[in-house]
Amino acid sequence: MSTPAGQRVGLALGGGAARGWAHVGVIRALEKIGIRADLVCGTSVGALVGAAYAAGELDRFEQWVLGMRIKDVVGFMDLSLGGGLLKGERVMEFFRRNFVDHLIEDLPKPFAAVATALQSGGEVWLRSGSTVEAVRASIALPAFLTPVVRDGVVLVDGGLVNPVPVSLARAMGADIVIAVDLNDDRSGTGVAEATRLEEPDGVVGEWIRKLQENFGALLPTKTPERPKTPSMQEVLFTSIDIMQQRITRSRLAGEPPDFIVSPRLAQLHLFDFHRAREAIDEGLRAVQAIESKLQAQLAQES
Repeated sequence: MSTPAGQRVGLALGGGAARGWAHVGVIRALEKIGIRADLVCGTSVGALVGAAYAAGELDRFEQWVLGMRIKDVVGFMDLSLGGGLLKGERVMEFFRRNFVDHLIEDLPKPFAAVATALQSGGEVWLRSGSTVEAVRASIALPAFLTPVVRDGVVLVDGGLVNPVPVSLARAMGADIVIAVDLNDDRSGTGVAEATRLEEPDGVVGEWIRKLQENFGALLPTKTPERPKTPSMQEVLFTSIDIMQQRITRSRLAGEPPDFIVSPRLAQLHLFDFHRAREAIDEGLRAVQAIESKLQAQLAQES
């Protein structure tokens, strides 16, 4: 199958933290059936994966995420005293060392990222300048990563305003938009249930223990007399899930894409970056689930 002649295909990659590795599987599966995007845009982790794809670095990027372990994730966590729990400098320095930081306008494939202007709440489309800096602004999740200041504007995660940037893909000239929604199966009570952490273990536990060691008063401690209440990370993670899922529903209703790919990722927590294989496989399966629909509709437009 190939895309209709003269029709530009755009990928709109959504936000969702560690679930974003599913984007790699989506791109691989689309290319396998003959669909190569002419342009790509993304929000948050979607901007990160989209930048690697647009730069022609997806192979190396995939190998990197597949090799990621819990200790690697913890190693990227540089504590901050202001603006967010993490500075985000270690992960960005990693990308500068291992991936060429092209100007967005010089990338082989057109690319753009979405960020949010903190003071005004406005949606900001980053379509020029440093690719790494644009991605860093787009992933600046409030309370976790410190904001980025660009041209005097304080920027935070684009998921606050446009979690799946279909509108941006259209503005970039896409005739056919394939949107990837990482939060489609996280609705109702399932959101809270899927993000519940019974005990502080795994990557989040390592991070929380690290925080507790450095900031003893930052997190409440459990006491035998007090009934169990949600931890800080439970409240934050579940709140982010609810926010992104609700905003995504609203934006996609008003700005529908031509196709929606919805990987089933409720089993992955926001910081499960070490579970890339699971996420990538879910991305592959999500495309396979709509392959016949893709073939039929694209054939009609040919």
